[in-house]
Amino acid sequence: MADYPDIATPLRTQAIMNQYGINTKKSLGQNFLTDMNILHQIVAAGEVSSTDNVIEIGPGIGALTEQLARAAKQVLAFEIDGRLIEVLDDTLAPYDNVTVVNKDILKVDLNEALAQYFSDQMAPLKLVANLPYYITTPILMQVLESGIDFASIVVMMQKEVADRLSAQPGTKAYGALSLAVQYRMQAHVAFTVSRTSFIPNPNVDSAIVVLTPREPLTTLPRDEKKLFELFKIGFAMRRKTLWNNLITAFGKNAVVTNKLMDALEMVQIDPKIRAEKLTLEQFIELHNALMTVGINA
Repeated sequence: MADYPDIATPLRTQAIMNQYGINTKKSLGQNFLTDMNILHQIVAAGEVSSTDNVIEIGPGIGALTEQLARAAKQVLAFEIDGRLIEVLDDTLAPYDNVTVVNKDILKVDLNEALAQYFSDQMAPLKLVANLPYYITTPILMQVLESGIDFASIVVMMQKEVADRLSAQPGTKAYGALSLAVQYRMQAHVAFTVSRTSFIPNPNVDSAIVVLTPREPLTTLPRDEKKLFELFKIGFAMRRKTLWNNLITAFGKNAVVTNKLMDALEMVQIDPKIRAEKLTLEQFIELHNALMTVGINA
């Protein structure tokens, strides 16, 4: 398979775009990677091997998909742009271990997709993707909330967003996404990618982030989905206090506010604090306390 010409060289990328009359859509965050060295580094960062199943999001014309297909056992790629399905049928024709699905990833039940498309359900599962910048956060939240045990997640994103994944409490970058990621994974920026590595050039530089499963937490939440909702509630209005965000979400009547105060007292959290000051462990403790006093969060 490696004898086939690489999709991602600048000349072949431009030839494919010319052949199919492709104009990239800003509305879909389309920028085609044309640096073979970067593609090889992405696959290496994910340590993709012939025993791995891989999910890709936004394959474009197949540049990264091709490199994954050469390394992985099976690749499942989700592409929202119907114009590119014919292109992918052509560019990925040499690879019989690739399935391309023309769907919006945000409307896909990932657990059902795994059962439907992967023949070996026991193979290690990895996600490797150049994420559309305009929906990076919703995609990551969906992936993390799916409860799927990924062996690793390797994603390219805007560098500013990448910094948020490993951000610590008290910093400007720290937020609901930081907490959602750190609840399941350890995050580190593997390397940065210049905007000149794409056709067309995006307006920002990018970063490759590697997420790997974290050590088990000492305190577990009573309901993971409700915990993730609490992350979002805490940062709904970032400049507001935790208390203001809680009463906005749950109500201001006396019964609710008394319960909220009881929960905060149980875990010794000051209502006047901002969510950005709370650690992951404190969010989990607050969630459990809210459940204890009868608030479903």
